[in-house]
Parts: sequence; structure tokens; C-alpha cells
Amino acid sequence: MAQGICAQKPVACRCTVLQKMVNIPKTRKTYCRKCKKHMPHKVSQYKTGKASLSAQGKRRYDKKQAGFGGQTKPVFHKKAKTTKKIVLKLECSKCKAKRMKPIKRTKHFELGTEKKSKGSEYGGKYR
Repeated sequence: MAQGICAQKPVACRCTVLQKMVNIPKTRKTYCRKCKKHMPHKVSQYKTGKASLSAQGKRRYDKKQAGFGGQTKPVFHKKAKTTKKIVLKLECSKCKAKRMKPIKRTKHFELGTEKKSKGSEYGGKYR
């Protein structure tokens, strides 16, 4: 964990310091559990799949909600976090085995974009 200065406590605390931008390359050479060696992996961002209507909890909830009576279960309102942890999906280029790797919290996340250097825009310094 990176140490930072909190607004609540002026002394150094053990909270995470959020970076402005996290930029991760689209390929990463890392360990593959199936191949049992380091292999190049394709990196993508994990996204939650579509919720199934036939799952037991969803069927139970829909049955309870049906008819008159309004909202039957409590709706959560006390959201505390402003960011989510980024989860990377790593896919081995050889055996296609996939695994998830969570990384730190950040508001802005990019996958494989080049860093903007000074003078990289059209026209450069002659504008």
C-alpha cells in the first residue's frame, strides 16, 4: 500500500493514493499455470456478464415483487466507494487459458494507449 496524506488526518496514513491515470499494455509476459512457464498474455478489462433471469435468487425476487405492495426488499443507498478495483483478464497466447488479476483502484484506466509526449500533436512546436 502506498502511504498518503489524508484530509481527515494530517499525519501520514495507510490509505491508497489514487493515481490520475493507469495505462496498461495490451500484452504482458507473465506466468501461465497451465503451460507452467512464463508466456505472453493478451490483456483485457474484465466486465461483469449479463445477469441470468433463471437464477434462483432472481426468480425468488421476481416472485416476491409480483403483484401489489411496492418494493419488498431493502434498496442499498449508503454507497461509500467512489472507484472500483480494476480487474485484468489475462489470456495465454499459446493455450488460451484465462485468469483474472485485480489491480489497484483508479478513476481513469486505459489499455494500451501511447503516452502523449511533448510536440506529438499535429504541428508540433511550429504552431
